[in-house]
Amino acid sequence: MAGAIGAAGTSAVESAAQTLLELQGIGKRFGGLEALAGIDLRVQRGHICSVIGPNGAGKTTLFNLVSCLLRPSSGSIAFEGEDITGAPAHSLSRRGIARTFQNLAVFKHESVIDNILTGLHARLSTGIFGAALFWGATRRAEIAAREAAEEIVEFLEIETIRDLPVGTLSYGLQKRVELGRALAMQPRLLLLDEMVSGMNQEETEDIARFILDIREERNVTVMMIEHEMGIVMDISDHVCVLNFGRKIADGTPAEVAGNPAVIAAYLGQAA
Repeated sequence: MAGAIGAAGTSAVESAAQTLLELQGIGKRFGGLEALAGIDLRVQRGHICSVIGPNGAGKTTLFNLVSCLLRPSSGSIAFEGEDITGAPAHSLSRRGIARTFQNLAVFKHESVIDNILTGLHARLSTGIFGAALFWGATRRAEIAAREAAEEIVEFLEIETIRDLPVGTLSYGLQKRVELGRALAMQPRLLLLDEMVSGMNQEETEDIARFILDIREERNVTVMMIEHEMGIVMDISDHVCVLNFGRKIADGTPAEVAGNPAVIAAYLGQAA
């Protein structure tokens, strides 16, 4: 019996260590509208976790809560075991969380490389005199930042457009630049809000490949909202399904795909 208890305790400790992000009892109300209710979710280190559901299910609200752009009406959010519920949004980049948005949020008049360099801003620290003189530690930090930005440009295969204004690029390439800027923040958790929305098949396949490489080569855990079920089922380790602000399924892609409540939500049938 003691051995069994010990084993169970060890398992619980290991499970906690593997959990990067944990949501407990998350609820959000906007006046009389209940956008989310009682959401429990664990995102494991090294996993790709997709949040799916019909329009209006509460997916973006959930991301806004994790991003600390909104404060939950109830429940708590922990990242690496630390409570971040309601933390200042600007603090998340230093904690190791980066995000892309459903609507493009790039600096369209700036070059690709300059957009990516802005993602490194939170990682730079320099005094006013060091910045003015551009010497010593400030100079070394700037050189290191540019090397990191160039590595991301190469990783995302956008070397040929590195000096072009982002606004002159196709929608798919602009999304890739936004992804690069998020990677420049050196996150441990990357939140992707409908990355492939509006992309053609080739662009979608490229992004799916990059997401897998980000997880494998850069050791980044990915949490994404996605409507494209092909990419969700192909690359996700874990899928959480929301409908009308409530979690109706949670598991592997195969488990979720065969869940009657999920089928009913997407087909509009009574469960």
